[in-house]
This record gives sequence, structure tokens and C-alpha cells, in this order.
Amino acid sequence: MKRFNSSQLSVFLLILFLINISVLAQRGPAPNDTLDSYQIHSDKQVTFKVYAPNANAVKLGGAELLNMVNNKEMEKTEEGIWRITVGPLKPGSYRYNFNIDGVSVIDPCNPLTSQSNMNSWSLIHVKGADFMDKKDVPHGAISEITYYSNSLQRFRRMHVYTPPGYESGNNKYPIFYLLHGALDSDDSWSTVGRTGFIMDNLIAQNKAEPMVIVMPAGHTGPFWFGMDLNISDFLKDFNNDIMPTVEKRYRVLNNRENRAIAGLSMGGAQTLNIAIPNLQKFAYVGVFSSGILGFTDEGGLDTNTESNWEEQNKQYLDNDKLKKELKLIWFGIGEDDFLIKTSRATVDMLENHGFNVDYKETTGGHTWQNWRQYLYEFSQKLFKS
Repeated sequence: MKRFNSSQLSVFLLILFLINISVLAQRGPAPNDTLDSYQIHSDKQVTFKVYAPNANAVKLGGAELLNMVNNKEMEKTEEGIWRITVGPLKPGSYRYNFNIDGVSVIDPCNPLTSQSNMNSWSLIHVKGADFMDKKDVPHGAISEITYYSNSLQRFRRMHVYTPPGYESGNNKYPIFYLLHGALDSDDSWSTVGRTGFIMDNLIAQNKAEPMVIVMPAGHTGPFWFGMDLNISDFLKDFNNDIMPTVEKRYRVLNNRENRAIAGLSMGGAQTLNIAIPNLQKFAYVGVFSSGILGFTDEGGLDTNTESNWEEQNKQYLDNDKLKKELKLIWFGIGEDDFLIKTSRATVDMLENHGFNVDYKETTGGHTWQNWRQYLYEFSQKLFKS
């Protein structure tokens, strides 16, 4: 059998490439080559499209879009493009995917993505909310940081926001730890949560102090409802690895008055488990759509969790000196949120122990529409003299 030398092989590959280019030029662009996979209309309705000519059924997926779709299948055109229009949508960012014959896939024509706990989603942003839209202001940076967790004996990841001017200066900044929910990841606050844009806009308007925001990975293993939240493993990682790593690597003010922590849902429960036993480290505490959480073996909320937690943390809850020096403990939750009873009960428990809780109920449910708003409000209260 004759063998090609390297020069002959190069010529052969070049010819093959030119033949393929010629074939593509002759056939012209396929529908998927120029597909505009989503269109945001002036009335804030959104049309989604995907090219799947051989599919039998295609549906649009996405938690905050499902109520608008009502499980309706997308319609197929003669060109093999499936389409559906939903909305109008409220301003904000939305995750979505396509279910093609039972297989969920992200949008192949949209490079914007957001990671959750178990998968990746495609991402769009509907403009119209001044506080989180991209604007012509100085912008900070969000870095993806790898660190080794001695507590967990493996490499881990977190995202860190640094404010405008951080790279070119030598100032030290306050630090804010921002935790995600049970179905999210350390990527979520910076993508669907719009943290960078929210903070850039606030800082530009002198409504918030420039600060470093740390968004760690709250899961230490696989999770679905009914599984252990593994809070104890995360607490070890947070206290022994995340905080020391960040506060050594970044120029931050690492005293109590310049340290804040907040989280949504699972992250709110983690926040309470971190902050209350360590009030000497945190002057600002925020809990979004959450309270003291625990789950039964069947996946429901454990109603005994709060009383057990209260007893275990009684020495901290009744420490008057630490409570007196706490500048803010802030709760926000939607009136339609499934955790509203848990949140109210937690606030009542804290107030019974002498905490002055700033508590707010808003419209809406357990959604990013609320959590972005809570970040906007909470961050304006931080590090004020």
C-alpha cells in the first residue's frame, strides 16, 4: 500500500478543503448558517427559533418562561425551523433551552450561556430595567478563580467581581460574599444574576461603595431535592479555604466593618449558618427568599430544622455584644414565594432573640426577578460610615 509523505499529505488536505469550500459555495447558506435564533421585539415579546428539520417535536424550556408557554410545542416551518413567540417579558435575563425529541439542548446559535447546578442554559437579556442594563459607565471585571480546597481535598472554582479601577490602583476594598441557590452554581450570580452590571451602575451613580464580591460554589457534591444539602462540608470549605484564599489574594479590608455576606434560597440558609456563629466577622448579613432550611428524606421541608438550629446556636443568638455591633441583617422575599412561611418564622425567631431585622416582602415568587432586585437594594446599604 502506497504511503504519502508529509508534503503529499498537505497537498491532498488542501485539495479536499478547496473541494468542500466549492461545494458549500454552490449550495449557498443553509437555514442554520444565518439563523437569528431569538428576536426581542419592541413590545418585549420574544420569538425563539431552532433549526431541526428531522425532529418530530420541539419545545421551549426555561423555568421563568414555562408559564407563558403552557407546554405548547413550537411550530415547524417548511425550511425545518421551529419557532414560538412568548411574552411580553419583564426586563431581565432569562435562561432557556430547546427540548428536541426528548433531548434538552442549548441554543447552537447563541453564544451567551449561564450554568446552573446540573447543566448549562442559553441566555438572553430583555432591556428596560435601568439598574441592571448594560450602560456606558466604568466597568469592573469578573474573574473565574480556581483554588485548592484542603477541606475537600480537590480543586474548586469561584467567581470574583472587582470594581472599576481595581487593576490600576492599590486601594483596599470592602468584601462581600454572595451565595447562590440550590439549583444554581458559582457562575449564576454573574450571568443570569447580572451582578457585574448592577454593581457597575450603582458605583457609577455613587449609590454603592466600590467593593470586591466573591461568588463561591455552594455545592460540594451532586444535589437534587431530597438529597443532603451538605452544608457542613461547604461551611468547612468557606471558613478554612474560601475566605483565607480570597482575603490573601485580593486587596481587601478584612475586618468586621468591611465584610458582608448574603445569599438566595439555599445560599440564604448557608449565610445564616456562616454568619450567626461568626458574628465577630460579619457586620452585614442578607437573606434572600430563604430562612433556616432543611429537607426530609422525601424531599419536603423539615419543620423541625428551625427549632434544632435555634438550640444549637443559642449561645450566639443571645450574645448581646455581637448583636449590638451588627450593622444590618436584611431579609427579602416575594409574597408568592413557597418559602415565605420559613422566612417569616426565621425572622420571628431572630427578633425573639433581640435582632433588629430589616424585613421586606415584595411581589413575585422564588425567581431571579426578585433576587436581582434584592441585590440592588441590599448592596446600597453596605459599608456606609
